[in-house]
Amino acid sequence: MNTPTNKDVMDASQLTALLQLSSPALPIGGYSYSQGFEAAVDRQLIRDEATARVWIRQQLELVIAHCEAPVWILLFTAWADEDWQGLAYWNNWFHTSRESREMRQETGQMGWSLVKLATDLEWGQAAPRDRLAALSTVTLPAAHAYCANALGIDKTKGLAAYLFTWLENQVMAAIKTVPLGQVSGQRILNQLRLCIPAICSEAMIRAEHQPPRIHTLAPQLAILSSRHETQYSRLFRS
Repeated sequence: MNTPTNKDVMDASQLTALLQLSSPALPIGGYSYSQGFEAAVDRQLIRDEATARVWIRQQLELVIAHCEAPVWILLFTAWADEDWQGLAYWNNWFHTSRESREMRQETGQMGWSLVKLATDLEWGQAAPRDRLAALSTVTLPAAHAYCANALGIDKTKGLAAYLFTWLENQVMAAIKTVPLGQVSGQRILNQLRLCIPAICSEAMIRAEHQPPRIHTLAPQLAILSSRHETQYSRLFRS
């Protein structure tokens, strides 16, 4: 019988921490947001499995890969280096970059909920947790990057978990609103999860560039989000 090595034990510990941080059971309210998906269905931009897959892929590769993913990397680096000025700057930058009221409320609510969970579970040291709680509005990327760093998860795996959680939430939104069957949802998830490694690599390059190569140009998403705020009937908060 092979005896587990310290590396095996550490890998298993990181894996279980990663699974907990990525779990749909994490009580931060991610299931209640669609990030523009429901509005796109209402406007008939999304009608079936094929159009749902295209929409989600474009969001992942053209929106999140160009902004949210590299900002997550910058925030993780700030936590790891105890760069409190950089932490505050990128947290505030991300919050300001959210183009509609519901987008700002979403990242603030989910960020706050994750801070509360990390505090209750005593993830990480008290001093960094106090820094996290002291931020005026804690965004989800700032809170998630803190948790990944506090749990000993490396940068690439932490970002992959963040992206997969977003992808899974989008698939669940598609199942509820198009609507799609469970197998259709799993086909989308199975295809688009293969994009995540390349997006992680791109995010690293964008974050390491001086200055970071980040942009938030997604006018259709911003318009749909604004329309969703006053949509007559809806399932999701955003």
